[in-house]
Amino acid sequence: MTTPLSTPSQRVTITVRDGVADVRMNRPGKRNALDPAMFEALVSAGEELRTEPGLRVVVLSGEGPDFCAGLDFTAFEAMRNGERLSSSARLRPTDGPAQATGQRAAYVWAELPVPVIAAVHGNALGGGLQIALGADIRIIAPDARLSVRELAWGLVPDMTGSQVLPELVGRDVAKELTFTARIFDGEEAGRIGLATRLDPDPRSAALGMAREIAAHNPHAVRAAKRLLDLAGRTDPAAGFAQEQVEIGRLIGSANQAEAVAARFEKREPRFSDV
Repeated sequence: MTTPLSTPSQRVTITVRDGVADVRMNRPGKRNALDPAMFEALVSAGEELRTEPGLRVVVLSGEGPDFCAGLDFTAFEAMRNGERLSSSARLRPTDGPAQATGQRAAYVWAELPVPVIAAVHGNALGGGLQIALGADIRIIAPDARLSVRELAWGLVPDMTGSQVLPELVGRDVAKELTFTARIFDGEEAGRIGLATRLDPDPRSAALGMAREIAAHNPHAVRAAKRLLDLAGRTDPAAGFAQEQVEIGRLIGSANQAEAVAARFEKREPRFSDV
């Protein structure tokens, strides 16, 4: 079943098919640059998907030649006068850790209970890269152009990237990329651990991976994301205890029994999302 969903101004399109949401930034003529309407659409898309029935995986990509080239040039012009255009985005209040508009546009993907795969091609610069960092997995084209670009504009990464990037590539590499603001390609992103996988057609690869994940017990997938997001962010005793909580919920559950039955009967499992 295919379900199209809407977001403000159609800057982001969402199509859900068989539990996989295909989410695309939809401003190709402007390289999917971030303006207030795009910020609104990204946050709205993530919040809408949080309550989408039967959702199992999300694939996030950009229409046209780029993933997202970063802030719209009008934002930089406004900054010369001390204005911050992102603050004009109309968003509902949130009690989550990310409060600023740009932070919410990136972190809303980390907050989803299901895996999020970013498919990155073309330019992913500045804020565009930070949005990709909000995903659980990044499949990147070898010739993609990436950059922690903010210092080139006299700024710092402020869309959660300063906190997320060191966890992926190490503190020293994160500092080098940030201090230099240099552009690097997908091949280097793979070497330093920013790319989970390289593929010349990242969207197709991401959708294929999403279908593979969606074929597993959705309750187990969500539990696995919760556990892995704890790793390194809590003390070992708390993490080990949470493992036992999650496994206790799964053993003997209807979906776990179905996973075992399907294996023994050599057939596709029929899982419930309830």
